[in-house]
Amino acid sequence: MSRMSAGWGVVLLTILLLPAPALFAAEGVIAERATVQKLAGGFSFTEGPASDAAGNVFFTDQPNDRIMKWSVDDKLTTFLCPSGRSNGLCFDRKGNLWACADERNEIWRINSQGKAEPVVKGYQGKLLNGPNDLWVRPDGGVYWTDPFYKRSYWERGPMEQDTMGVYFLSPDGKKTTRVAGDLVQPNGIIGTPDGRTLYVADIQAKKTYAYDIQPDGALANRRLFCDMGSDGMTLDDEGNVYLTGKGVTVFDKKGRQTGQIPVDERQTANVCFGGRDGHTLFITATKGLYAIRTRTKGVGSQ
Repeated sequence: MSRMSAGWGVVLLTILLLPAPALFAAEGVIAERATVQKLAGGFSFTEGPASDAAGNVFFTDQPNDRIMKWSVDDKLTTFLCPSGRSNGLCFDRKGNLWACADERNEIWRINSQGKAEPVVKGYQGKLLNGPNDLWVRPDGGVYWTDPFYKRSYWERGPMEQDTMGVYFLSPDGKKTTRVAGDLVQPNGIIGTPDGRTLYVADIQAKKTYAYDIQPDGALANRRLFCDMGSDGMTLDDEGNVYLTGKGVTVFDKKGRQTGQIPVDERQTANVCFGGRDGHTLFITATKGLYAIRTRTKGVGSQ
């Protein structure tokens, strides 16, 4: 386990004095003169960042089967290990941490003490492919993507579902429904804070779509948002959408690319907003956790 040797505030003072890269000009989402800062390293593959109500950021080191916590006091600790090979994470409004527990292809709910409860164990009597990313809407309903990436630790046969879909768990936790089954390989997912729009990235098709969310969880009016897929994504208070892959790519709410945030890693997996004031973008990228101060603010757990 690693931890930062100096407080984030001290580091921030230093990076704000550096010249602003030309790539940030005209984007408007990055705080003036801010640059990406590496907070911690030494992981195998970081994923699934999500912030709690206080701004602490939780993320997964998926190959090492653990959920890590980066606190608002700039301290790194292990929150849960083993963690069911958790991947994507999201907090609900009650403070529970929801996780795509990839080891047994389940959806978990984890309380603040780290006690995990499997909530979804399959669909129509068959194993899920491998829940990857999820979003909890305001009323407690949960959406998740279910692509298939063969894992070395699985003790199971081939893919049991007939498609790589998007699923919805009703707010009462009693009903699971497949709400999209026509994507190639859905991965990143995020919803707007008003609960009206859901974004789903089809990583293999290199597309991201927007849907209208219906009260019963169904999705309607699928439309192309942008010609880029993504492993993970987040939103800010101006409706900008942040996609991952090579660095972080920023799109405005109309799907127009407005900027690129470079990260010095082979691959950027996922992003979320966090910190005490919600004005820090946290980035999980291969072996490290990174952050950059932003002018805009996050709007939810992710």
